[in-house]
Amino acid sequence: MEPMSKFDHLDLDGHLLQLLLAVVDSGSVTGAAQRLGVTQSAVSHLLDKLRAITGDPLFVKSGRGIAPTARAEALAAEARSLLRQLQHFADSGDFDPARWKTTLTIAANDFQRDLLLPALAARLRAQAPGVTLRIIPSAIPRLEMLRNDECQLILSPRPPDGADIVQKRLFEDQYRVFYDPAVREAPQTEAEYLAADHATVVYEPRRSLDLDQHLQARGVHRRFIVMVPSFSALPAFLRGTALLATAPGLLARQTFTGLASCAPPLACPTLPMYAIWHARYQQDAAHRWLRAQLDAVVGPVLTA
Repeated sequence: MEPMSKFDHLDLDGHLLQLLLAVVDSGSVTGAAQRLGVTQSAVSHLLDKLRAITGDPLFVKSGRGIAPTARAEALAAEARSLLRQLQHFADSGDFDPARWKTTLTIAANDFQRDLLLPALAARLRAQAPGVTLRIIPSAIPRLEMLRNDECQLILSPRPPDGADIVQKRLFEDQYRVFYDPAVREAPQTEAEYLAADHATVVYEPRRSLDLDQHLQARGVHRRFIVMVPSFSALPAFLRGTALLATAPGLLARQTFTGLASCAPPLACPTLPMYAIWHARYQQDAAHRWLRAQLDAVVGPVLTA
C-alpha cells in the first residue's frame, strides 16, 4: 500500500468512486474487474489507493468473498450521488440513452420485479446498452433508500411518506384466491373461505400484507398455517394441499401458473402499484427517460 501521506481528497476521481461501487456490488475483486473490464491487479492497486485516501480498510474477508466495512457502505452511498452529479456536470443537456453509462438500482419485491422489470431490462439493453440494471428487494420501503441514493426508483404498493418523495400510480390489481384444483375446489362462500387453512406473505420484520391488515381490522380472521417472505414462495406450499392464498391476481401470469383462482367470496380492497423516486430526480433528463420506459412496458405487460 502506498503511504497515506501521498494522497488527499483531491486524488479522488470518478474512476475510484466507480471502482468502490463495483467492489461493493459484486462482493469480490474478481467480480469488480469483470464489471469494469480491467485486470484484478488493477482493481487491487486502485483499492490500495482508495484505502490510503480514506484511511479505512474498506473491505474485509467474508467467506469466499469480501464484505464492505461500515465506512465503505457509507462512502458507497455518497459515491452513487457524486457519480450522478459528475454525470450531470458533463451532460450537454441533450440526453442520449445510447451514451448513458451507469449502474441503475431499482428496489422491488418479487411480484412487481417479475411482472415489470424483465421487459424494462430488455428496453434498456436495446436503447441504453451502457446501463447495468441492479435490482434489490424493497421489503417495506424506507425513505432513506431514496434519500441516500441506495436506489433511484422503488416499485411498491406502499410509498413512504416524505415531502421530498414523488410517486406515480402504475396500475391497480385485484386480489384473487389461489388454490390447487387437483386437491380442492374454489371456496364458494365466505364461511367456506374462513373455514379453510391459509398461506400468506409476511415481510421482515413481521410486516403483514395490507390486505391481511385490512381484513383483520374488519374483524375477519383466517387461520394462517404458512407464512413466507415473498409471493414467489407461496406456490410450493399450495400445490398438493388444500391451502388457500389470497394474492394479487396478476401473479397467475407468472409465479402462480398451474394453480387455479377465483374471486374472493368477501369484499377486498384493490392493490395499487406505484413508481416512487426522490424529488431531486424529478427534472433529471436520464431519470425522466427511465420513467418513460417504465410507463411504456406497463401497458403491454398488463394486457399480455
